[in-house]
This record gives sequence, C-alpha cells and structure tokens, in this order.
Amino acid sequence: MSKIVSSSMKAVSDIPSGASILIGGFGICGMAHNLCKALSERKDVGDFHLVSNAGGIDGWGVGLMFKNRQIRSIIASRVGPACKAYEEQALKKEIEVELSPQGTFTERIRAGGAGIGGFFTPTGAGTVVAEGKETRIIEGLEYIFEKPIQANYAFIKAWKGDERGNLIYRMSAQNFNPIMATAAEVTIAEVEEIVPVGEIAPENVHTPGIFVQRVVLGEDIEKPIEIMTNRPRNNLGGI
Repeated sequence: MSKIVSSSMKAVSDIPSGASILIGGFGICGMAHNLCKALSERKDVGDFHLVSNAGGIDGWGVGLMFKNRQIRSIIASRVGPACKAYEEQALKKEIEVELSPQGTFTERIRAGGAGIGGFFTPTGAGTVVAEGKETRIIEGLEYIFEKPIQANYAFIKAWKGDERGNLIYRMSAQNFNPIMATAAEVTIAEVEEIVPVGEIAPENVHTPGIFVQRVVLGEDIEKPIEIMTNRPRNNLGGI
C-alpha cells in the first residue's frame, strides 16, 4: 500500500489541538519546514506539545507555529535566539519549557521508541535538572532517573523516500530524525525526492518504512541558514 500523501496540508489535516509532536532537526537542519508551515496555516488548532531540539527561525519551520501562538509547551535542549516569538514566549512564561541536556534529550526519545521505561544518567545530577526526579548512587556516583519521550505525531525530514516509507537522510539532516520516527504513533515524512520501491538499497535505508505512516514531497525546498555572521574583509592582502 502506498503511503504517499498529495500535499503537506493533507498530511497534517487530521492533527487535533493538544497533540504532542516530535519535530526533527538540529536547529533547522533537517527540520520539516513544509509540514510545520501547513500546520501553522490551520487556524482551527493549537495548544500543541512539542519535542524539538530548537524552535526554528523567524518565518520558517517551527517558528511559524510560535508566531501563531499554537504552542502550549516544548521539551528542548535550548531556546534559540533565531526565533524571537519562541524566545519572548519562553521568557514571559507564556509557554511551558522543559530544558533537557542534549544527550539525555536524545536518549529519552530513543527509549520511547524502544519501549524502555526510562534510564539512569549522571548528567544533570546535583543541578536543577534533577529536581523532582528519582536519584540513585551507582558505583559511588549520583544518577538521576529520566523518563522516555513518546508523542502522537512526528514530523521527519528526509532526503529520499519511497512509497512504502523507507527513508534515507543526507549528511547532518540525519540528526534526531531517525529516533523520532520510532517514537510516535504517526510518523509523517517530508522528503525532497520520491523514488521507486527498490531504488534505495536495503543496506542504505536509515528509517525502515514500518515506522512511517505518511510520505509527502516537500513543496518548498529552501534551506536557509539559521544564524550567519559576517566580518569585514581584511584589506591587507585579502586574508
């Protein structure tokens, strides 16, 4: 059965208010912009619970959802300055923000996808990260217990996909996408190219189609730079 959906809007058309959504991407690299944009254009929904490394940028990706105030809470490893709406809402406590150390963030999602009930880690022990969490001394070190993360939906950005949902990522866009694809009830993959079944060699598949329910060809392939800083050219020899 083909998993290809005709548009990003159709792919997100049944997502209800209050849904939890895993959104891939390290910053904006590997973020499913078209799916985020489509959901931001639905004025009838909101109060979403996001799990995302960062919050997109102004006018792009998850940033569009923050601009429209569709977010109720987010689990992230940082609050990025590239999205002013996210930053302002977090500072004013208009949204709930749970910051998780990046390695812990990743492992919690992996545990959710693997069906593991949680794990102990020394990361964050003795800090505000440990507040309200079970602690245990293991071989003389203090560990804290972290719960797994799962969600109703996952927005995944891949390079190529076939009609059965087998995916391959390109370079740094692989980041959180593969583990997020395993930890959601419904995984929606935005791809740059749809290829025939069999064109992606089995040994090259990064995410098997069993984890993917919908595949959509991204309408906008723009890849902006999250933060760019320039410095004046040196007049002494152009170095």
